[in-house]
Amino acid sequence: MSDLLVEPLARLLAAEAGPGVLAGIGRGDWPAGLWRQVQALGLPLALVAEEAGGAGLSWAEVVALWQELGRHGAPVPLGEAMLAQALLAAAGLPAPEGMLALGQCAAAWGRMASHLLRWENGRLALHAAGGWEAGANAAGEPRDDLTPAALLAEGPLPEAWAGEAPELALALLRAAQLTGAAEAALALAVDWANTRHQFGRPIGRFQAVQHMLAQLAAEVALAQAAVAGAAQAADARGLAGAAFEIACAKVMAGEAGREAAARSHQVLGAIGMTAEHGLHHLTRRLLAWREEGGSERLWAARIGRAALERGGARLWADLTARDVT
Repeated sequence: MSDLLVEPLARLLAAEAGPGVLAGIGRGDWPAGLWRQVQALGLPLALVAEEAGGAGLSWAEVVALWQELGRHGAPVPLGEAMLAQALLAAAGLPAPEGMLALGQCAAAWGRMASHLLRWENGRLALHAAGGWEAGANAAGEPRDDLTPAALLAEGPLPEAWAGEAPELALALLRAAQLTGAAEAALALAVDWANTRHQFGRPIGRFQAVQHMLAQLAAEVALAQAAVAGAAQAADARGLAGAAFEIACAKVMAGEAGREAAARSHQVLGAIGMTAEHGLHHLTRRLLAWREEGGSERLWAARIGRAALERGGARLWADLTARDVT
């Protein structure tokens, strides 16, 4: 099922989410046509069970969609919409018309939302969207503070979504988007290294450039493996049971994002910053997404506290014998 959805999403984003669209997002231009097509594909319901009208994707499967979003700069808040619909279905609440926003933090494109979700003490509340205060992240993507209006419905969250599960899901989303964007930045750098000539040969023939690209490729591969492992752990043990793996994935994806932003611009030079080129749209998002869903410092501190609580005698086994099942 994931393969059936990734390919049309990739084609759609390739056709409708070029540098011009991403530049418009920084000006607050809502890509309404792209959002209509995303809805027509049924993608916001990817995590909702089939019997409830969704695709019933696993975490491992939906991560592939999120990575595709990252490769194209995530021009619409599709990942957030997937999480919102999954939360709503988990709590047994009816899905309203219009866009749902996650109201627990600054919401991606919150200004376009007609409803917002808030959770506390194991309960989910569906509100009409009230006022909003415009905001943006470091990439210029809208991140708006929403004021909840009338309470429309509420219900208990099941164990799978209780506690910090929504925050863990958002961290996994950002980690997947980071790895997708880092992979795309690497691909642009490799293509440029193979086509840009200096001193009579492609710059990719120079050992320093080869070393830089090889190092970046290794960082991206490690982050992708960490994200895949976190998704598999979430499928096997639930989001709360995969907290360690998700924390590691967010840290490693953030580090890969930092390296991708630096190394890709080193390879491309000034052209990567021009308005017409797509690289800077990716790298600005890489730097912004590192701070969303919990920063590397936050998740690394959490990993460290967990290791200290378990004690030094268990550290080696925790590092070498951990099984996602």
